[in-house]
Amino acid sequence: MTTPNSFSARPEISTTELISVSRAVADLRRGEMILIRSANSAIAAIATEPLSDSGLERLRAIALNAADIALVLPRVRARALGHADVQSGFCALQPQNHADVDCLTLGVWANPLLDMVEKPIATWRTTQTDEDAAIRLAKLARLLPAIVTVPVDLAKIDDFATRENLLILAAESVNGYEDAAAGSLRQVSEARVPLENAENTRVVAFRPADGGQEHIAIIIDEPAADVPVLVRLHSECFTGDLIGSLRCDCGPQLRGAIAEISASGKGGIVLYLRQEGRGIGLVNKLRAYALQDRGFDTLDANEELGFDADERVYRPAAEMLRQLGFSSVRILTNNPEKLRGLESWGVKVSERVPHKFPSNGHNAFYLQTKKERAGHLF
Repeated sequence: MTTPNSFSARPEISTTELISVSRAVADLRRGEMILIRSANSAIAAIATEPLSDSGLERLRAIALNAADIALVLPRVRARALGHADVQSGFCALQPQNHADVDCLTLGVWANPLLDMVEKPIATWRTTQTDEDAAIRLAKLARLLPAIVTVPVDLAKIDDFATRENLLILAAESVNGYEDAAAGSLRQVSEARVPLENAENTRVVAFRPADGGQEHIAIIIDEPAADVPVLVRLHSECFTGDLIGSLRCDCGPQLRGAIAEISASGKGGIVLYLRQEGRGIGLVNKLRAYALQDRGFDTLDANEELGFDADERVYRPAAEMLRQLGFSSVRILTNNPEKLRGLESWGVKVSERVPHKFPSNGHNAFYLQTKKERAGHLF
């Protein structure tokens, strides 16, 4: 390995906070309650997707006022439920007959793949800082971004957390998690792995300090660090990379990048980033596919679920390059956002190398959407 190049650092949360957020993500996936505190308020929250009736009762029991139970939803879903005046990304639904609402009903209201018999009788309000942080946690957990919340007494929250063995998270810790996790990446393993089109290849694994998913650097031949290195940023795609899905162009892009770097004679790197489905996770990507089968394009399907059109972050790629000793790249991509993402973290992009493949009859609309709506350069 060569000496890492330095680039500008940004403020980030502590390792202790990083691990706390990671634990909260795991708690959410299990249907456990989490506590989030902001400057002037605090909430208890459970993700809607794994919500049970017993979990709902636990929320009601801790609430300052059980009538204040709220379902935090994306604006697209709120409009479908009858709330026309939605300005921000998320809003809170408060059922008028809160005592009669069960977890099944809340789950139907939250899930855009489910049909509703009737719209809820409810009031609507804007979300608070702690509720926005809870939605961010649900996204990090790769769950549907919909949360059931109740306000809790700030004066009693510490005692309750101790009694119930729950963490109390600061809202700002949640919002700083992804940058901090990327900044904590460290190399944990390396091995020679001959590939079909690139026999002289090493694979290096990087793991964040909270023990989260590893990102992978596939280093082909021996690229020099004193000239811009040919790099492909490739987001994980189980369906395209592993089982040959024809709905996207990910598989050909991955294998094509390996072959092109090997054929260049100068070496290069494929950074395999664990950001399935543009950062929404495999389960939600399959949900997005189901919505596409109903007529949504790939970007609208993500937004229908409550995600941004693209939730990926690029600091992990920049951090891996820094630790490998590379500060300047030629990037194999059609996506200008990748150039901006790397440059925002101090990596100089000297050239964009086009990286396109013909449609296969199944992904023509997908590629057209990337070109016309996401600005990809085909």
